[in-house]
Amino acid sequence: MACFAEMGLGKTVATLDALYKLKYERFDMYKALIIAPKKVAEATWTAEQRKWSQLQGLRVVFVGGPQSAREKALKSEADVYVIGRDLTQWIVDFYKLRWPFDTVVLDESSSFKNPQAKRFRALKTVRPKIRRLIELTGTPAPRDLMDLWAQVYLLDGGKRLGRTLTTYRELYFVPDKRSAAMVYSYKPRPGAAREIYEAIADICISLKAADYLSLPEITYQDIPVQLDPAAAVAYRRLEREAVLQVLEESGDEAGVITAGTAAVLSNKLLQLCNGAVYDEAGAVQEIHGCKIVAFLETVEALQGEHALVFYTYRHDLPRLQTAIATFLPHARMRIYSTDEDLRAWNAGEVDLLLAHPASCCYGLNLQGGGHHVIWFGLTWSLEQYQQANKRLHRQGQPWPVIVHHLVVQGGMDEDVIQSLQAKDRSQEALLQALKARIDRATGGQRV
Repeated sequence: MACFAEMGLGKTVATLDALYKLKYERFDMYKALIIAPKKVAEATWTAEQRKWSQLQGLRVVFVGGPQSAREKALKSEADVYVIGRDLTQWIVDFYKLRWPFDTVVLDESSSFKNPQAKRFRALKTVRPKIRRLIELTGTPAPRDLMDLWAQVYLLDGGKRLGRTLTTYRELYFVPDKRSAAMVYSYKPRPGAAREIYEAIADICISLKAADYLSLPEITYQDIPVQLDPAAAVAYRRLEREAVLQVLEESGDEAGVITAGTAAVLSNKLLQLCNGAVYDEAGAVQEIHGCKIVAFLETVEALQGEHALVFYTYRHDLPRLQTAIATFLPHARMRIYSTDEDLRAWNAGEVDLLLAHPASCCYGLNLQGGGHHVIWFGLTWSLEQYQQANKRLHRQGQPWPVIVHHLVVQGGMDEDVIQSLQAKDRSQEALLQALKARIDRATGGQRV
């Protein structure tokens, strides 16, 4: 079956709950494989399993890293194995005829919409060995209905929409853009959309956020970002260096952290979470791209829904611009600076509006352009955070607002989110978080 549910409706926990029931209540599942976008696979599924008490008995293992680590993870005893979609062909080749997963979940199944892609072809070869296939996505046809065929084919082998893409095209489409005998694109013939939906209705369910998220009117989603091994090593090394440098320059006595020290150190650690820092000469040094990858996957999961994106540091902006231009070339992007940007956003002419929260956290009406907020970089300022979210969550907003936080696991991001969720307006949360990180970096011995 396919669950076409918009972002924020709990597809992850609902699926894990179903897998738990299949395994331990109905005894109707042996092993499950979840194939997800890379950053989602690394952190989201395991974090979600740990969050819910009813899922504590479900053993979930991430399969990633170098080949030796992947093979070790696959040999471990677990109920659910989670792997990045970029490794689909690898895992199929690894098992060949010994395919052990009777249940497979495709998180963001629209990633399998291209029948010529290697990941589709690889999964197709083991499809007869899969007894239960579950597809999850917010919008199965982000560009046009042609994207549906491959996803539905994996569900039913061509029973509903035809055994080949050519058959599907001949049944429901007519030539659109063409030059003489050369056809460049197709469009649905009149009534085709309704016929397609009726054909797949028995194996697909569709849920819209507007129908189910009336209360609360604003929903928060923490998106865990797992640093890869190289990035994690660099982060810990630079965190220690930043701690020692700030303490040395500040001249703080043992046991004392001043407001000035706290601000400088917090900025350095949050920059590290975002993936780049300023060096002593003021030049930008990129440390990792893990949060950029997570951002791109989050935008992809929105499947065309517009998003207001908040960044923190000046060096965040060009990195985001480059990533969007490179990997999301069709996205209409603007950086908020003028009234014209405001008009274009509210007119629906902008897919991604990049803004610094300080530039638009008061007074602006942005509710006409979308209902998703993505925090690429986080702020300790509760007032700034709340006011920035209110640009969309305000009178006249017709949709429930969903706020997505990109949170580096084990980094300063986690401390910021904890403070924001506790609605802590004091500096105490910042100081306590920094004390813990200083003790860890110095081995409990203050400089």
